[in-house]
Amino acid sequence: MLPYKIFAGFLSLTARVILTILPVVIFLFSASAQKLVLPGDYPDPSVVKIGDTYWASATSSNWFPAYPLLHSKDLVNWQTSGYIFNQKPEWADYYFWAPEMTYDKGKVYVYYAAHKKGGNLCVGVASADKPEGPYKDHGPLICEAAGSIDAFPMRDESGKLFLIWKEDGNSVKKPTPIWIQEMNEERTALMGEKKELFRNDAPWEANLVEGVSMIKHNGYIYAIYAAAGCCGPGCTYTTGVARATNLMGPWEKDPGNPVLTGTDEWKCPGHGTAVEKNGKFYFLYHAYNTESDVFTGRQGLLSEFTFTPEGWINFVKQPEAENKPESVIDEFRGRALSSKWQWNIFHNINAKVKNGYLKLSALPTATGSFLGQTVLTGKYRASAVILRKKSTAQPGIGILGDEKNTISAMYKGDSIQVVVVKDCQPTIVASQKVSGSKKLYLKADVTGGYNIIFSYSTTGLNYSVLNKIPLNGSFLPPWDRGLRVGPVAKGPENLRAVLDEFRIEY
Repeated sequence: MLPYKIFAGFLSLTARVILTILPVVIFLFSASAQKLVLPGDYPDPSVVKIGDTYWASATSSNWFPAYPLLHSKDLVNWQTSGYIFNQKPEWADYYFWAPEMTYDKGKVYVYYAAHKKGGNLCVGVASADKPEGPYKDHGPLICEAAGSIDAFPMRDESGKLFLIWKEDGNSVKKPTPIWIQEMNEERTALMGEKKELFRNDAPWEANLVEGVSMIKHNGYIYAIYAAAGCCGPGCTYTTGVARATNLMGPWEKDPGNPVLTGTDEWKCPGHGTAVEKNGKFYFLYHAYNTESDVFTGRQGLLSEFTFTPEGWINFVKQPEAENKPESVIDEFRGRALSSKWQWNIFHNINAKVKNGYLKLSALPTATGSFLGQTVLTGKYRASAVILRKKSTAQPGIGILGDEKNTISAMYKGDSIQVVVVKDCQPTIVASQKVSGSKKLYLKADVTGGYNIIFSYSTTGLNYSVLNKIPLNGSFLPPWDRGLRVGPVAKGPENLRAVLDEFRIEY
């Protein structure tokens, strides 16, 4: 197994290498419309219809709780219903990737990838009696030395249940076979021998194929899959199709691959799930917005597809739909923290909502503790009202990458400090003394996804700028996820920050 930092660095290097050898993939634009339906950071989305409702989830990586649960009646308008895991499975520690939701014989199953403690990436499975949960984890099903990810269950022509997954060979500079193996009906173990369906052997696929989703139609089984570099500024992700008349193959790839590529508005599309609605077929998948790029993360898109007379998949051209993001206002008036909030998977977070206040316990780390919400565009304003007298920790707001990288404005002693934390090294870049008020109003104005200006007020009316030159937060996003924004609390764990309002305005 590659250590965490080397593993992430290798993937970043891989993306840069692909960028130099396959520039045609990045600039190959399709006429197919790609409708934004899951704005924000929703990589590798999965969708399944249960009754008259569609349910979806997506990668949460190292944000927690793991795997958001969303539901919709029309595949377009979605509401969050919580998370699949509110506590980590005992066997896993981080990298909660690519959940695949399925429904079979009255039960909901989620096949997911996560990093095994002391090991590498494995495919696990959890189940529930209803889509909103609670979910019971059944542990890992397959753990290959190079890593196992992107699972998809499928029954063959005789009704036998199989698991399909990707061996993560690209992490060790090897090919990426798509494997299949029979699985017991309890979903607790694989049986027999695994068999390869196909691998990355076409030039456009570059160093990997992954994210297989299958659908049956008119005598064929279709595998819609992703290829090339998934993530980061140099991504080259794109989507192909293979088909077979029998699940075990032989599989043939569409000579017209890739079938779904970037547009002027969306780049690097791939890794999703095919679903049927009212006799039409749709693909829910992710892509980066070309304007807000990696800072908003990989967002959930929906495209319709049809089947050609030759028996291949064709994505349909449709009118683009305008998306207007809604502002967020949290006055902490409920009895529990809103399901929109997440935190870092490596932090033990203690956050309570009571009497209209958020009380967030501190951490003595360089970044402190923090809560975050996904951002929907590259231009927004985040603001918070901090109760200065009630806060015993250093309270503030921050633009959040991960546990090692944040940019925050925090109140300390009699001053507000703007602190840039890069790879766990904090630097104070601005400081301003304040006095006199019980409340402190902080704002962060962000443009271009990463240009950040902080300001403050003691009245909520007139604001003073803390850093007149925008701070460059381009280093903040991890390679596989977008930014978050939210409150921070720094200091000993017995201290806390107290807020009575938080907003994100677009």
